[in-house]
Amino acid sequence: MRDALLSVHDFSVTYDVDPPVEAVKNVTLELRRGEILGLAGESGCGKTTLAYGVQRLLKAPALITSGSVVFHDASGEDVEVDRLDAEQMRRFRWDKVSMVFQGAMNALNPVAPIGAQLEDVFVVHRPSMSRAERREAVAELLEIVKVGRQRARSFPHELSGGMRQRVMIAMALALRPQLMVMDEPTTALDVLVQREILRQISQLRHEFGFTVVFITHDLPLLLEISDRIAIMREGEIVELDTAERIWSNPQDGYTKTLLSSFPRLTGERGVVVR
Repeated sequence: MRDALLSVHDFSVTYDVDPPVEAVKNVTLELRRGEILGLAGESGCGKTTLAYGVQRLLKAPALITSGSVVFHDASGEDVEVDRLDAEQMRRFRWDKVSMVFQGAMNALNPVAPIGAQLEDVFVVHRPSMSRAERREAVAELLEIVKVGRQRARSFPHELSGGMRQRVMIAMALALRPQLMVMDEPTTALDVLVQREILRQISQLRHEFGFTVVFITHDLPLLLEISDRIAIMREGEIVELDTAERIWSNPQDGYTKTLLSSFPRLTGERGVVVR
């Protein structure tokens, strides 16, 4: 199926502790090209472990115990991610798949200008670029995410939380990946800044055509921005459907519980019994 971008089959991850913890259990998932897939569930359900696992970013004591991950490149090549060696994996990350990590806006180097930090991406992955080309590419990225090229010399502490998050999005976009994984990218931001960031992600997705996996426990937010939503519970995907059907006709009892746990803005007043 050529509109598929990533195929995950029977994927499992166990934390090798005493006793062992099955964090991800036999997940099978197909990610479609150009879509926003929301990945929702309570804290500890395995969302981030799944995202890290398919990119082979997990560290001990996490062990991938089963499954395969195939990336269907736009060139027509099928890349078996689990068979790449360390150097191939290094080239694959950021070039084909990039990630905005949880708490990423606080992960910038506090003693280096943001322009220099963005430029490092090109130094590592595009060594043939000249210094002038790298600086122009950084300036264009900052314009794209609406931070402004004049901010290239600014240090992270001189930017607001929302601007730092935009810088991290710019870093993830630098090599024009086909897939961007975003792990709780708006959690630490206020509601207005959240909306601005979400609007921009949608605009950039339409402009550049990349696919997004958006991870959060905030199901109402995913209902607003996602094409499809996968609901995770205790390491398993218990429901996967369009955002519209998840909202109007959820099938799994856990999905119904998640939806009912968020207060509504309209409806009858309830009585609190003490």
